[in-house]
Amino acid sequence: MEPGVDVSAAVWALTILGIVGLLLFDFIFHVRKAHVPTLREAAVWSALYVGVALLFGVGVWWFGGHAPGAEYFAGYVTEKALSVDNLFVFLVIISSFKVPRAEQQKVLLFGITLSLLARTVFILIGAALISLFSWVFYLFGLILLITAGNLFKPESEESHAPDNILIRFARKRLRTTDEYDGDRMSTVVDGRRVMTPMPLVMIAIGGTDIMFALDSIPAIFGLTQNVYLVFTATAFSLLGLRQLYFLIDGLLDRLIYLTYGLAIILGFIGVKLILHALHENNVPFINGGEPVPVIEISTGLSLLVILAVLVITVVASLVSAKGRAQNTVSAARRHAQEYLDVERDPEVREEIYRRLLTEEAQLRRLPEKYRRRIREEEKLMALLRRAHEEHDRNNA
Repeated sequence: MEPGVDVSAAVWALTILGIVGLLLFDFIFHVRKAHVPTLREAAVWSALYVGVALLFGVGVWWFGGHAPGAEYFAGYVTEKALSVDNLFVFLVIISSFKVPRAEQQKVLLFGITLSLLARTVFILIGAALISLFSWVFYLFGLILLITAGNLFKPESEESHAPDNILIRFARKRLRTTDEYDGDRMSTVVDGRRVMTPMPLVMIAIGGTDIMFALDSIPAIFGLTQNVYLVFTATAFSLLGLRQLYFLIDGLLDRLIYLTYGLAIILGFIGVKLILHALHENNVPFINGGEPVPVIEISTGLSLLVILAVLVITVVASLVSAKGRAQNTVSAARRHAQEYLDVERDPEVREEIYRRLLTEEAQLRRLPEKYRRRIREEEKLMALLRRAHEEHDRNNA
């Protein structure tokens, strides 16, 4: 796990300009005008961003050698998988704030941009700590092992409720309204200018994503200590995340085993970091401050393990009857809430209602044991009835 090839200031500058250019392009041509992305639009742009990331990795492999290339791809795949898992939390926050579908793009792009800035700061801090203290690898490894253990604990949506200290402070100190005015940050109510919920949801997503960085940065430093590779793998994993959200938000709840796969990956990287720390050991109370002769896990093996775990957990999730049931229930609940409380555009509402009818038909085709559990969820059944009653009133 050597620092790798040196990267010139010119290459750094071009890389940063390219990433900033992609973010500006995303804002100017996709986000500035509020709209709901079509499935085709989301798929095309997701594929393009993944393609750019892969081409960049091929360039690293070609000009830097196979070792840096493998490190980049291992870091990119790991960070991308962690980012997909983070999309579920974004979905919970966006649903909690009842953000209209057309305005969600702006919120997501802000969250991604803030995340990139925060992670860049953490990368610089991590690199500085590694250069000064070799024992930092023990700390990073311990963080990942603890995180892996926590991922095995069951979580509910309430655990991601957007009620952090920043939101509480903003609600208390700032004049806000519960109504959106397009994607505007502020609006006029009773002759007074007040903030819409848009800044609050951006704060919630940004604050939550900073917490994600505390896990993801140690993970990628476990795969490479080359700051350029850490930065680019992190940046490219975030670019295109907005499009990916609209592409797979109907599948997020179906990936029921992804969290377990990420726990295995983070635990594996944690062990890799601790083994590396032992190999480079100079901590006085461990082996008298001398290096410990242990095996080290190669980057190539790490990449194979990461890919294998992700493929197994994703495939297992997609073929799981429990995953299909959970995904359909979550989608029906979300679309009923959007129809009743979020969307006001008649065309968008009608599209949401059509989706809801499709999901209810899918629920009726589930095995009886899942249908019985669904019928026992009184809140869900009441929500679905309200949606039908609202639709009937609007079309009477």
